[in-house]
Amino acid sequence: MRILHTSDWHLGRSFHREGMLAHQATYLDHLLEVVESERVDLVVVSGDIYDRALPPVDAVLLADDALVRLAASRASVVLTSGNHDSARRLGFSSRLIDAAGVHIRTDASGVGAPVVLPDEHGAVAVYGLPYLDPAALVEPWALSARSHEAALTTAMGRVRADRAHRPGVRSVVMAHAFVAGAQPSDSERDISVGGVSMVPTSVFDGIDYTALGHLHGRHTLTDRVRYSGSPLAYSFSEADHLKGSWLVELDAGGFAGASFLEAPVPRAVARLSGDLETLLSDPGLRHHEQSFVEVTLTDPARPSRAMDRLRQRFPHTLVLRFAASIPRLGSLPASQTHARSDRDIALDFMTDMRGGPPDESETTLLWSAIDACCDDTDVDMLLSDRDDAGTDEPAEEVD
Repeated sequence: MRILHTSDWHLGRSFHREGMLAHQATYLDHLLEVVESERVDLVVVSGDIYDRALPPVDAVLLADDALVRLAASRASVVLTSGNHDSARRLGFSSRLIDAAGVHIRTDASGVGAPVVLPDEHGAVAVYGLPYLDPAALVEPWALSARSHEAALTTAMGRVRADRAHRPGVRSVVMAHAFVAGAQPSDSERDISVGGVSMVPTSVFDGIDYTALGHLHGRHTLTDRVRYSGSPLAYSFSEADHLKGSWLVELDAGGFAGASFLEAPVPRAVARLSGDLETLLSDPGLRHHEQSFVEVTLTDPARPSRAMDRLRQRFPHTLVLRFAASIPRLGSLPASQTHARSDRDIALDFMTDMRGGPPDESETTLLWSAIDACCDDTDVDMLLSDRDDAGTDEPAEEVD
């Protein structure tokens, strides 16, 4: 049996407010092409089909289209809910959809009931474990601890109990969890309970192949325990990730090997660092001009209109950072501000913050703002209606 292992589609997700739906559609087109070109028998999607429990309509339509096309393909499909999905919404009509060869597993109570698929060597039992929330399961499952390890250990106990009644049947487990030995990125949602989120790989001992989801980077924890990672980068921490899916082979004896199939990259993700003038002129950065870009500027003083100037060369610059240290803000001693004008204090503040003084136009704008807002509202004065102009009466003296 040839299995395509993917996960963490996160349909409907944006990337720093940039819509990703078209890029996700490109990946799903690629997935369907791989099913045919690599003669895939089974597609497993290990959680986080959507990015939110209540996904946008366009994301639901894209998922619907992908599943309809997969149902019409040569492959069977098993998908599970992740911590981003609504298990009830994703699992709606799952028993009806089973008949189309698309098996949606979102109910924790069914972890010991596999999808059994035949191949030339016999049967393969696919156990789709949805995301298991320890807080929700600690009482009904009588968990030994309120932890992910306890929840998955109990679930795997049910898997092994079922396998005991299926001698000689090869097994695949799908799980959505943080398994020890893998490295997280910035785009996964924290699932820790009491500060602990990791599960040991030994939980999956004895399984022919474990298809993991949740972490967005691909990882090979053992030959038989792997993360596919997300098909697209969802944070700049994934700039160096290779995205794609695992193509796994099962023969008569079980796991026979796995190879990684790269996914298309509709728009690359890059992290750039340097002073502004170098970034704008370096010909070696030409291949990043159409990438999603995060820039860290190392100029000692913050350049004027830095983002606008960067976007002239890198139009998809989404994040701008500054490496130069910023003075820690706090109240100044009275001796430093005593007998100094508001203009001087504000001017020094801008100079400290930016590493250099404002230019003439910025200074003029700053002073205008100060003058407009710094009138003393506590001044008490009287302006009478009497017009004394042209009279010889002496002015009244005010003490």
